[in-house]
Parts: sequence; C-alpha cells; structure tokens
Amino acid sequence: MENAFEVLQERGFIEQMTHPEEIEELFKKEKITFYIGFDPTADSLHVGHFLTVMAMSHMQRCGHRPICLMGGGTGMVGDPTGKTDMRRMMTVEEIDHNVECFKKQLSRFIDFSDDKAIIVNNADWLRNLNYIEFLREIGSVFSVNKMLTAECFKTRMEKGLSFLEFNYMIMQSYDFLELNRRFGCVMQLGGNDQWSNILGGVDLIRRKENKPAYGMTFQLLTNSEGKKMGKTEKGAVWLDPEKTSPYEFYQYWRNVGDKDVEKCLRLLTFLPMDEVKRLGALEGSEINKAKEVLAYELTKIVHGEEEAKKADKAAKALFMGGSEGGSIPTTKVKAADLENMDILGALVLTGLTPSRSEARRAVQQGGVKLNDEKVDDIAFKITEDVFKDGIITIQRGKKSFHRLKLV
Repeated sequence: MENAFEVLQERGFIEQMTHPEEIEELFKKEKITFYIGFDPTADSLHVGHFLTVMAMSHMQRCGHRPICLMGGGTGMVGDPTGKTDMRRMMTVEEIDHNVECFKKQLSRFIDFSDDKAIIVNNADWLRNLNYIEFLREIGSVFSVNKMLTAECFKTRMEKGLSFLEFNYMIMQSYDFLELNRRFGCVMQLGGNDQWSNILGGVDLIRRKENKPAYGMTFQLLTNSEGKKMGKTEKGAVWLDPEKTSPYEFYQYWRNVGDKDVEKCLRLLTFLPMDEVKRLGALEGSEINKAKEVLAYELTKIVHGEEEAKKADKAAKALFMGGSEGGSIPTTKVKAADLENMDILGALVLTGLTPSRSEARRAVQQGGVKLNDEKVDDIAFKITEDVFKDGIITIQRGKKSFHRLKLV
C-alpha cells in the first residue's frame, strides 16, 4: 500500500505541517485517524471543498481512517477566516438541513463501511456546553495576545471582530480535543486558511492530554494568477447537480487556463502522475485534449460515468456545430412567456448574464449568438419563429451555451 505522505507530497497537496519530521515518520510506521471539518454554510459542497475531499480519499486509499466532522455547532458561530464582514447567522433548521446534504454528498467519495470512515457532528458536544466549565477547562489555555496575531483575526480588526467570532478558534480547537478523546484522532487536515485554527487544536491536545497531535494544511485551489478557482458569473461551482448541472460542471473544467491544467489533474483526479505529467506537457492546441481528460475525469468522480459521457458528448457536439445537445443546460418556456422577451431578457433568464446591463454589453461587443448566428441588435425579439423544432441555442462568448425549449 502506498505511503500517504508521499502521495500527497508528489501530487502537490501539502502546504504546511506542524511537525514535518514527526509527521513523515508517523506515516511510515502506522495508520492514523485524522479529520477534516466542514461548516455547513450552504446546502451543497463546492469545488473548494472538493480539493480537501480528494486529499481525504487519497489518505483513505492508503489505509488511514478519515473523520468527516460536520460543523453543526461551529456553523452557529461562523468562521471569520477570509471574511471582511461577519457571516450571516443561520437558523438551527438551516444548519441541520445543510449538514444532511453534506453527509449525502460525502458518502459518494468516502467509504464509510466497516468503520473505514466516520461522520460526526460537533453539535453533539458544542450546542450544550456548560459555559463556565468550558472557560475553565479550555479558555484558560488560550492566550488572547497570541490569538490576535492569527491571520484569521488580523484581517477583521479594522472593521470589527465580534466576541461571537472570536470564540471560533477555541471551538475548533476543542473539536480536535474531543475527537482525540473519543476516536484517537491525531491529525487535523484543512485548507491553508485554517492554519491558525489547526495550530490551536494541536497545542490544546499537547498541553491538556500530554500526547502528540499534528496538523497539515493544503494549498487552496487557485489559478496561475493566484485567484481562487471555482467561481463563475452565476456563482460557485457546486457539487450538487441541481445547483451546477453536470454539463456546466464539465464545461468549467474544459475551459480552465492552459497553465492550470496539470495542477488540476494532480489535485482533482486519480490519474497516475506519469499520465498527469504527460498531459500537462502538451502544448498549443494539443492542451485541449488534456482539458477534455480533466473535465471528463472530474465529472466522472463527482457525477458518475454516465453523466460524464453525456456532458462530453454534448460539448463535442456543440464544438462541431452538431445538433445533438446531450446535457446542455435547458430552460423551458411557454409561448405566452415570449410576449415581451428580447435577447437581453433571454440572456438573463438563462443565466448567461447576471443582468440586462451586462447582457447589453455582451451583445454590443459581438459576443452573443442565437442558433449560431451573431446577434448585434439589443432589441432583438425572441418569437416562436426563432425556434427550430421547438428549441433555440443561445451562446455567450466561446464557451457558454444555454437552450430555450418551447413547451
């Protein structure tokens, strides 16, 4: 069985480690229980989460036991990391609903049979804490001066950091302590934006339990310019097919920048590294073959092989100018809906642009086609005559397509 440390290192996941030499030795000699936390801020995981899910999957394949920690407790406070303003306070019902959604999605990527992995909810111990006891046992270990030097707090000091959010680091650290006591968990993994929180938990276990504990962070999913990947004009790229269709998901990866292909293949697929390097070395128009492999492999992992094949077929049909639509996003409209619809309204309806003003600019710049014909009139009307066999295909730019279907 492969060494998980070597796998993660070769594929480029590892950003920081609390005790590098100890961690490397630990992976050589034993199988560990580790955890990654997921705060349920939405009803679906997104691409940013998926990088950590892939790391978790690699760890499990190498024989280690993951704990997927659902933040039913921490989600009631909200992590201030990377936020300039306080997160919206969610209701308990919203949080619990989102937790259930996360559980279903994670079960597609992680094997929970025969105790090979565990799903735990920190609501079990955080929601009913005795505040005085908690302050005496846990709060006394944390230095406020030291906490204020953490990046997750420093970025908020100018606008104001609420006492509610200030507790987040202590709560996450306490999670690690609870998981250590309950399940023998010795390592926390997470994105590099979680470094300060992870350090807090490692230090807490070492001081309270007198036992070794470790932390490791992964690089965030960013493009060659350092910007976070996984965002489109319509918002985040979600793993839920109802929020981001398999076709849209496929298209996102098919259209990543040339310089980002090898990195995405390394971090987001299970392809062997020899194949990753071969594909990443392709140049010119050949790099498009690597992008197709990336899009197909990633869609297959997230949505299944059948949906990946449909998305691949649909994308190629559009590229070749064929009529086979496959799983291209489609919006149904009635004849009555067309009474006052113009091209700007159609662009907004399909989500190809977020607003009419953005739609107007797209048309004026020559970036909109209807049934493969350029539209340069912002007042162009969408009538029944425009539909071919009850369908029209609207294109924005080279990469974004949507269909209107008359019902």
